[in-house]
Amino acid sequence: MATNLVRFEAGDGPRWGVVSGTHIAPLSGDYPTTAALIEHGEADWRGAAGRTTRIALASAKILAPVTTPARLYCQGANYRQHMIESGMDPDAKVFNMFFTKADASLCSADDAVVRPAHVKLLDYEIELALVFRRPISSAIKVTRETLADYVFAITIANDLSARDVQLPQTQFFKGKSHRGFCPIGPWLTVLERDEFSVIDELTLELDVNGAPRQRDTTANLVFKPAETISELSTFANIVCGDVLLTGTPSGCALRIPPPPIRKLVQLLPDRKFWKLFLAAQARRPQYLKPGDRINARIRSRDGTIDLGEQVTDIVGP
Repeated sequence: MATNLVRFEAGDGPRWGVVSGTHIAPLSGDYPTTAALIEHGEADWRGAAGRTTRIALASAKILAPVTTPARLYCQGANYRQHMIESGMDPDAKVFNMFFTKADASLCSADDAVVRPAHVKLLDYEIELALVFRRPISSAIKVTRETLADYVFAITIANDLSARDVQLPQTQFFKGKSHRGFCPIGPWLTVLERDEFSVIDELTLELDVNGAPRQRDTTANLVFKPAETISELSTFANIVCGDVLLTGTPSGCALRIPPPPIRKLVQLLPDRKFWKLFLAAQARRPQYLKPGDRINARIRSRDGTIDLGEQVTDIVGP
């Protein structure tokens, strides 16, 4: 049975615990980092359910369950409909798009996020995130059967993106790495080995101000976690506690013009092209503004695996 591990404060310093309904069963050990929990805490969290001490979940301050320093590896355009929406052919599977976010972007699942003063096109991207179990320092072959050897837990991430930085500057790293641009959690869901098949059938839901924006299932991932980690290992080192964001479904605020229009406007001088593109995007009301609230959820269809819910308020500088 999956275990939900939460990092929290309740009148003292950061601690870890097991979420059970509306309560937290605190761990007895001190694990200052996510890696320390993964490497040394299993007996502790497996035994937590039998302890009598409980803390009300509602009374605790929930912290990001991924501690820094950590590498945040990301996949782009990895859901079928999102690829189609972006003008790509998901059946061609030409290449797996990788990029990174700075770990300064990490925040908890209920922290408010500041939209920087220079950003007007702030976008949301709900993603299933994988937290690595062990170091990887050479090319490996991961299969569905061995995925549990490399993935410790799954969680929710929101790859917030400043499109008016990311696209005209061709700066994925800068446009996606402002502080607070990666709400993660609320907890780490540790699957038992026989539960890992659920990774291929999780539902993702993101709402803004109560209105549905993103709806999809991980069944529609183009590059699956096992093949993605295999490819990532050919050019990147990974340590325990690092994270892989597996891509976002369609429904983002960003809209790419259809192919005929793209071909036409790409003939324009670069400065004119981006002026028209950004002006068109600015007319879209879906971009996030101070006062907006994002709710993001990931769970299995039958509800037995529940990664919790993020509630993110957007505020001004």
